[in-house]
Amino acid sequence: MNCQKLFPVLLALGFLSSNAWAQTAQTVITEAAHAMGVNGLDSITYYGAGTSFALGQSASVNGLPGPRTNLSDYRRTLDFVHPAATTSAITFAAPVTGGPAKLGVFNELANSGNAGNWGLQMQVWLSPWGFLKGAATHNATVAAQTANNKTLQVVSWESNLKSPAGVAYKLVGYINDQHIVERVETWLEHPIHGDMLVQANYTQYRRNHEGLMFPAMVIESRGGQVVYPIQIFGAERNPPQLAQYLQPVQLPGTATAAAPAAPAAPAAPPSAPAAKAEKLAEGVYRITGGYVAVAVEFSDHILLFEAAGQNEARAQAVMAEAKRAIPNKPIRYAVLSHHHFDHTSGLPAVVAEGSTIVVHEMDKEFFEKALGAPRTLKPDAISSSGKKAVIEGVGEKRVFKDALHTAELYHIQGLPHAEDMLVMYLPKEKIVVYADMYNVPAANEPVPNPPVVGTVVMMDNLARLKLDFDTLVSIHAPNPDVPITKASVLASLGRSK
Repeated sequence: MNCQKLFPVLLALGFLSSNAWAQTAQTVITEAAHAMGVNGLDSITYYGAGTSFALGQSASVNGLPGPRTNLSDYRRTLDFVHPAATTSAITFAAPVTGGPAKLGVFNELANSGNAGNWGLQMQVWLSPWGFLKGAATHNATVAAQTANNKTLQVVSWESNLKSPAGVAYKLVGYINDQHIVERVETWLEHPIHGDMLVQANYTQYRRNHEGLMFPAMVIESRGGQVVYPIQIFGAERNPPQLAQYLQPVQLPGTATAAAPAAPAAPAAPPSAPAAKAEKLAEGVYRITGGYVAVAVEFSDHILLFEAAGQNEARAQAVMAEAKRAIPNKPIRYAVLSHHHFDHTSGLPAVVAEGSTIVVHEMDKEFFEKALGAPRTLKPDAISSSGKKAVIEGVGEKRVFKDALHTAELYHIQGLPHAEDMLVMYLPKEKIVVYADMYNVPAANEPVPNPPVVGTVVMMDNLARLKLDFDTLVSIHAPNPDVPITKASVLASLGRSK
């Protein structure tokens, strides 16, 4: 056959194949929308009860999520016409340090004031109804996926919102042979997880009197950790009280808040205090200005306890200040007290520095995987440096020693707050460096009864280890900033020794 005659035929076949593929995606979406009662759906409100688990604050990276906040009178309202989402609940949560639970409120709002914030806006489109409505208007694609003798239609589309790297946020939904959305996924930038997977699983669907299908159970996870298990009792399509439901809730018995004014331009965040090194002893420096870090000088390097801190900028500032106080030496070791993300979110900067990250051995695999994940949504120090995390695990004890200094790491056993907690002990200086286990009480405050659990556990562990110390350094600086002595901590427990 003549090639000139063959080319138009192949081109036409390609065009038909493309159209057939697009039609297949549209068919899957249309059938699911019909089955789930999405046609004509402009908004929805649903109510129930559930739980919020704080991401990255669990007692163990390998254990149950937590801390837990119960969500009563839970309601989520979604507007698909003018994209908005309001999630509200009454909470009753016990503090992680122990003590009575307190009544509170939970409000999470996605609206025009944060239209570029995918972490909030994604809730509109992560829902099964929002996913289908978005897929219908965003050139979705579809592919069949079979696993365990079950075939799902996998529908993908890209949001109009772009990540800090300019990449469109993507959504992927899984639709079963009953034309029901079982799961929706997206990805969100995160300092630890990189391109963090956000996944919502929908099960136990029911149909309301309006023909709307809704899942009785929703489980949302982030980075593999469950964050929102929600039981849905009922749902309403196109609620006439939409404007009311989109408002945040207040505690019962308090005045109803007026409708908020149009959001003003966000104010510039206040500048964080500069990192500043304070000499504790020869070659030992306490670095303030945020979460405290402690730098220890060795013959040819620096050990930095709690180098990562709250974010990348803080970690960079702490490391720069450590090298200013102890010049011409690299930061060879960066020790983490525990895995909580408010203490570790600056780790990309530590990886880029080339320091070996020292963690409790139960955290090693987690951080290797998380810090090795793709980081396409938001550039950070890991992606820009091209370096890989070097991580060492510590069991019950690790000693760093040379002619200048000795620094010992010990595992605090039995701590409810974090199973992986490490403290640093400097025997020559008689100093213990710790995190999250003791806060300096206000002047003349009575001895807590019952005593603070974390403080009891810390002091019992230090006694078990027979550490000879006089001074403690907290990663959370006291306010006002005062020295912490062994005697003062024992006094807060009503003890003398």
